[in-house]
Amino acid sequence: MLSRRIRAAVALLAASVLLQVGQATPGHADDGLISQGRPATASSVEDSTLTADKAVDGGTTTRWASAEGSDPQWIRVDLGGPATISRVRLSWEAAYAKAYRVEASADGATWTTLSSTSSGDGGVDDLTVTGSGRYVRVYGTARATPYGYSLWELEVYGKGGGDGDGSFVVAAAGDIAGTCRAGDGTACPHERTARLVESINPVYVLTMGDNQYDDGKLSEYRSYYATTWGRFKTKTRPTPGNHEYYDPAGGASGYKAYFGSLATPGGKTYYSFDHGNWHFVALDSEQSMSAGSAQVTWLKSDLARTTKKCVAAYWHHPLFNSGSKGYDPVSLPVWRALYAAGADLILNGHDHVYERFRPQDPDGKATAAGPLAVTAGLGGAENYTFEHEVHPNSLVRLTDLHGVLKLTLTGTGFSGQLVQDDGRIRDTIPATACH
Repeated sequence: MLSRRIRAAVALLAASVLLQVGQATPGHADDGLISQGRPATASSVEDSTLTADKAVDGGTTTRWASAEGSDPQWIRVDLGGPATISRVRLSWEAAYAKAYRVEASADGATWTTLSSTSSGDGGVDDLTVTGSGRYVRVYGTARATPYGYSLWELEVYGKGGGDGDGSFVVAAAGDIAGTCRAGDGTACPHERTARLVESINPVYVLTMGDNQYDDGKLSEYRSYYATTWGRFKTKTRPTPGNHEYYDPAGGASGYKAYFGSLATPGGKTYYSFDHGNWHFVALDSEQSMSAGSAQVTWLKSDLARTTKKCVAAYWHHPLFNSGSKGYDPVSLPVWRALYAAGADLILNGHDHVYERFRPQDPDGKATAAGPLAVTAGLGGAENYTFEHEVHPNSLVRLTDLHGVLKLTLTGTGFSGQLVQDDGRIRDTIPATACH
């Protein structure tokens, strides 16, 4: 077990820290802890119990840990508004960074280095810095151990920040990568949608299955998906579709091998995670969704545990659908569990169309108490048509396009846009309050 050392910031500066914004000044006595309990996210997690929020919960027995054996990795915290930053305190677990940067950003996209070192030795790094921003990120570039990066606590001190509206952006789509690649340019639909995702710059990318055609083999992922949507793999929270299970190796092997712990953070192809005031549930509609199945039993327990106000769930096969695939009752028990828990938003793929529904219950009765459901299978695969009777709660139906669903999530609700790959807004989801 490594010893825990608290080093004075001045000594650390003399040894290894380069301040790149302003000059280091002593921490201000009246500056408070402004990061605790704030929304946090990370490039990866070792498993579902070691999530980013554990590093800002004020506890000394909970921690964030990244995936093992891979550089770089990062963790960031949203301070909720503009803040002046005077001190950052990092309490490392045994898996610490030898080289890392502490960075600040006003928008979560452009980062300024506050402090950096290439000779980290673990323990507690108590850094005096000068800077400002809404977001603070610890960006690890070299691990000190064969494992990953792990922090008991990431503490940011300063003035400002605040609740803001807790807003953040995610991008979502299903049915993505055909057998073309980035080098094919605009002739490749999933290259066009990948560029769109990059322009949106979301906190997370949610995929609703059939990420890679035709068979979801690892060789196909590496040849096609990796060249486009793979550019933001670390922020992707995927789900599998039927094409992932066409892999001749069996068991969605290519999907699991490509995404690694991102695909199975708790050892299963269904999982959940939190960001801000939102609880996200990723499900696998190729695994049993019957009322007594392991997946639905887990789902009910997971929903009972969450303390977040807002809940979003996503998987491949939609329940309600006016497209070529039609109504599919496989997820009806999932809908019943989500409806009983007051879930707010459901996202699906499978049909290569866009369809938005008014809030409804699992039996298709319109009600404000139900979740709003969207099918967005427009990530790059060949488009389908609407062949079935239009569902009575279907509000918007679009095809013959590729695009990405851009969702703006706040602490109390959400809104969204379907953005076509040429940048045009094709549908707008009005501001909707969480239940």
